[in-house]
Formats: sequence, C-alpha cells, structure tokens
Amino acid sequence: MLDVTDLHAFYGKSHILQGVNLQIAEGEIVALLGRNGVGRSTTCKAIMGEVEPQGSVRFKGQEVAGKKAYEIANLGIGYVPENRDIFPGLTTRQNLILGLKPGQKEGAGRWSMENMFDMFENLRNRADVEASVLSGGEQQMLTMCRTLIGDPDLVMIDEPTEGLSPQMVQKVAGLLKEIARRGIATLLVEQKLAIAMDIAHRVYVMGHGKVVFEGTPDELRAREDVRKEWLEV
Repeated sequence: MLDVTDLHAFYGKSHILQGVNLQIAEGEIVALLGRNGVGRSTTCKAIMGEVEPQGSVRFKGQEVAGKKAYEIANLGIGYVPENRDIFPGLTTRQNLILGLKPGQKEGAGRWSMENMFDMFENLRNRADVEASVLSGGEQQMLTMCRTLIGDPDLVMIDEPTEGLSPQMVQKVAGLLKEIARRGIATLLVEQKLAIAMDIAHRVYVMGHGKVVFEGTPDELRAREDVRKEWLEV
C-alpha cells in the first residue's frame, strides 16, 4: 500500500532523512522506532507533504511525492501529529465533523461519529463542549478519531501515548488494533517499546536519518545489539 524509496528531507541545510526505505501492506501495523531526533516524525511529515521530500513515495501504486498535503489526504492517507492539532474554540463534535473529506457524508465510511462515541465515552459526554477543556488524553483521542472519520486507507500516528495515563494508553492500543482489524494500514511512531512490540506486525528502527533495522518484533527482541545501540537510553 505504501512504498517509500530513498527518501531524503532537509530542514534548511540540515540533512534530516538520508535515504529512508520502508513499505507497509494493507491492514498492517508497522512501528517506526528510534531515539528522539533521528527523523521519525520527519518521515511522516515528508510522506504527508508537510516537509518537501526528495525520493519516491508511492501510495496504492501512485506517486505522491511533491503533492500538497490536502491532496495526499484526499487520496486516503490520514495523519495524527504528535502535537494534537485540535481546533480549541470548536466543540468536540465540530472537530470530528472537520475530519470528513469534501463531499463525504458522515457515517458513509468505515467509521462514524457514533462509533467513536461508543469507543470513547468521554468524547460522547463532552461532544458539545469546546475542545480546549478536554484533557490531554481526550484531545489525543479526538485527534485520532477526527482522522479516522475521514475514512483513510492508511494512517500515520505520531507518539499517540505520550503523556497519557496507563488506562488511556491501553485504550489507544485497543484502537490501533481495531484500526488494523478494519483493514487500515498503520505507521506508528512510538517511544514506548513495549506497546509497539505488542501490537506491530513489523518494526523499523531509525538512526541518524536512516533505517538501521527491519524485521518482526520477535527478530528485534533477539537483537540485543540493535536495541542497545539504537533504542536504549
């Protein structure tokens, strides 16, 4: 579904991504691991067109590198950024409505607003209050749900469990598994190794702007050298 080949990206003169290669199949959860600052978030932004990419990004066989972010979104890629971009002056319900694609009717895709409220009762209880008063965990749920309502075929989720309570972390993990069950591919950027290793089908480890390991969670567990050099603090 997603095929990234020799992806480079720059911030000014800083060469952040230095030839990233990765693939994601339909319904697959792929974890992108690594220490802070190695280029994981930049990889998502380059795929999404928020950072100018050099190289190839093919989505469902179509080259999307060089397209605008909204064009890529309309093709079926959803992006949940790390900074929880909500619209604080709008209600929870209004934020969710903004996730719909142009011409898309609410409930016509794999996810409806009612689905979201069934999974996250807190959002139902706060459907008509301003999103600014939601807790950090509720804002994270809102951002993920708003992306899913647009019915993407692939979602990129950046650090979804950062700063959340253990109970909320488990809810996020459950949602990620449900996303995969519905046939949606997922690229998960996650700092918590245990969560990523539990739910991912495959993992990539990044270091210095490149992929330094690719394999299954079990294969990574067997590579103490990789974990020690590239993951452990």
